[in-house]
Amino acid sequence: QVQLEESGGGLVQAGGSLRLSCVASGSTRVFNAMAWYRQAPGKQRELVAESTSGGITNYADSAKGRFTISRDDAKNTVYLQMTSLKPEDTGVYYCNAWKIVIFTRRDYWGQGTQVTVSS
Repeated sequence: QVQLEESGGGLVQAGGSLRLSCVASGSTRVFNAMAWYRQAPGKQRELVAESTSGGITNYADSAKGRFTISRDDAKNTVYLQMTSLKPEDTGVYYCNAWKIVIFTRRDYWGQGTQVTVSS
């Protein structure tokens, strides 16, 4: 069973930076993509950034120019570097990985790490 473990969350002032890390229990090379999602209080979980096995990265409009997703497959780790943080970036950040198993997408999730940005 795949396990994902996030770290790096915390409390930061607006304009500050944080780097989130997500370590997978096995090789990250087996996944079609790895991503970071955010769930703000009272809102649905939303995609923040995604990195595909083909090297393509996708970002939410709110993250473009401020956040960078990267992968280190040798360390089975995906990172989210967040800069110029805003209070609206506050939420629980979840690491996600998915792969196709018997023609079906299978998603894996971490437990989440809290990011709080104070104004």
